[in-house]
Amino acid sequence: MKIKQLSVFLENKSGRLAAVTRLLASKGINIRALSIADTSDFGILRLIVNDPEAAYRALKEGGFTVSLTEVLGVEMPDRPGGLSSVLTHLEEAGINIEYLYAFLGKGENGALVILRVEDLDKAIEILSAKGVQLVKAEKVYAL
Repeated sequence: MKIKQLSVFLENKSGRLAAVTRLLASKGINIRALSIADTSDFGILRLIVNDPEAAYRALKEGGFTVSLTEVLGVEMPDRPGGLSSVLTHLEEAGINIEYLYAFLGKGENGALVILRVEDLDKAIEILSAKGVQLVKAEKVYAL
């Protein structure tokens, strides 16, 4: 259920994002989802790719500051309140959400969201018990 996500530290200057995407493309690595958070000086690019280990090696060798973290993929109804119901389960369990972002496209039965939470194992346990559809890493990498 855990999905490997790359976090890349980027200086906030022209061409840095293009350099990352160019490097990944040259290695045949396909980006499945991404998010960027920035300040005036730097940004954190978060990526889900089809081959996280190869992407990590390529970025390290390319001189980028990169880390691998584990996140959770959740499929939820694509209707008003779909996200709210998932977040409510986590709130009731006292699980803090560090960040989340939408996934490209849609799941078979709804919208896809990537979540980074404080206690991943507990979140998996709670959401599974509540009948929330968790997305397997292999499925995400293959999209």
